Amino acid sequence: MGNPRGFMTVDRKTFSERDPAARIGDWNEFHVDLPIVDLQQQGSRCMDCGVPFCHTGDLMANMAAGCPVHNLIPEWNDLVYRGHWREALDRLHATNNFPEFTGRVCPAPCEGSCVLGIHEPPVTIKQIECSIVDRGWEEGWIVPQPPISRTGKRVAVVGSGPAGLACAAQLNTAGHEVTVFERADRIGGLLMYGIPNMKLDKEKVVQRRVDLLAAEGVIFKTGVEIGRDLPASQLQQEFDAIALCVGSTRPNDFFAKTPGRNLFGIHFAMDFLTYNTRSLLDSHHADGHYISAKDKDVIVIGGGDTGTDCIGTSLRHGCRSLVTFEIVPQPPLERAANNPWPQWPRVLRKDYGHVEAAARFDYDHLPGKQLPGDPREFSVQTVEFLGDDAGNLRGVKTVRVDWSRPQPGGAPFTVIEGSEQEWPCQMVLMALGFGGPEPSVAGQLGVDVDKRSNFSAEYGRYATNVAGVFAAGDCRRGQSLVVWAINEGREAAHAIDTWLMGASDLPTVRGKQLVAHG
Repeated sequence: MGNPRGFMTVDRKTFSERDPAARIGDWNEFHVDLPIVDLQQQGSRCMDCGVPFCHTGDLMANMAAGCPVHNLIPEWNDLVYRGHWREALDRLHATNNFPEFTGRVCPAPCEGSCVLGIHEPPVTIKQIECSIVDRGWEEGWIVPQPPISRTGKRVAVVGSGPAGLACAAQLNTAGHEVTVFERADRIGGLLMYGIPNMKLDKEKVVQRRVDLLAAEGVIFKTGVEIGRDLPASQLQQEFDAIALCVGSTRPNDFFAKTPGRNLFGIHFAMDFLTYNTRSLLDSHHADGHYISAKDKDVIVIGGGDTGTDCIGTSLRHGCRSLVTFEIVPQPPLERAANNPWPQWPRVLRKDYGHVEAAARFDYDHLPGKQLPGDPREFSVQTVEFLGDDAGNLRGVKTVRVDWSRPQPGGAPFTVIEGSEQEWPCQMVLMALGFGGPEPSVAGQLGVDVDKRSNFSAEYGRYATNVAGVFAAGDCRRGQSLVVWAINEGREAAHAIDTWLMGASDLPTVRGKQLVAHG
């Protein structure tokens, strides 16, 4: 610890952000890095704890506590403070293949478990991580490092999201010939099409890393859907092992039986985000091949990152108005007694989309407004979609609910009498999470699925019931964070390398020694 008093004398600073009213006019990334001198001071706030909970990477109350890839956070914090940026990059890459992704889109469970965060604002871990790798690219320190020799083994990775890319990168490092199959027209999965450009730049950030992997020898094949364009059995014939990293892509539709669900103007969030980014990259929206929110009253149902991304995208289209509904109650401003450190703090946060919406619209005039200057409405249940004579959406009917009065043997809340309300809208975006992977690949290969329809494979081993077939990421664990997907992709690579070679020199996040079983 270079500055033993840093945590007492230096205040927390994070990313600067471009003016929200101005940035909704473009699709460029909205955050701005801190100056190097400020970053070094932020690194000095790290306490070099005896037990650094920031990189413990486990689940507590079903949420991440600490960094799932076990980043060596105190080490690179201190290296940044001392000005040793190249060494900090080496320590960062030792555990995380893609810190430029997590440094931008991860909710930073590491900061939620920071020991300093018990009584003071936590160390600015996410900002420092992102700045280390961004400087690495700027200085030319990140260059292709293909393996010295090849093993002669061939591995197919199905899916090019964070789990698939991490798995492919590690297996390529081990010397195997890796081919990644992606059904979309670009590599990246969720990173490319599920997260909008202003949050994670596709050409400057995502494609740059994909190009590096290709230069290192990873083979990418786009526009190939395994199970439709190519039988899964053909992979078994042509490859020595298969890694299924197809994500959790079946959207939840909790409104399937709600009156008016089939009206034109109701869309799944991921369709909205995917078409938008593809059109942006193909033609800067000139082709019109996207779902536009321009001049529409938009309602986003569901919170979380995806809901926020729908807000930011709708604002950039030029929507006429925007509100978002969450059926859950409003989180507290500070940790509740049943949410102690080092659990992820379940508190009310304002994300970038909420700030942008408040800069664009006046929310304080809405009836029953709970949060001044905020687009969110909590404890709201949508009960009907209203249409016109042509089958187009014209509004939504809602009720307010009281979570303090659960119904015996029924719903965990009570509908508040007299709370019915109609909201004008021509577009509803459903950001309600995902129900599991699409089943075609697992069905063709004979892979077992669990009761949630995820591919059955033990955490830490990743082997399915079919010899030589492994599963990792959201298709195995269910919808989760990008950093958990990277964790699983790396560990699955270790398991596959062990299965192919009898042992593995690849690092394993949890330090487990896996034995060959094939």
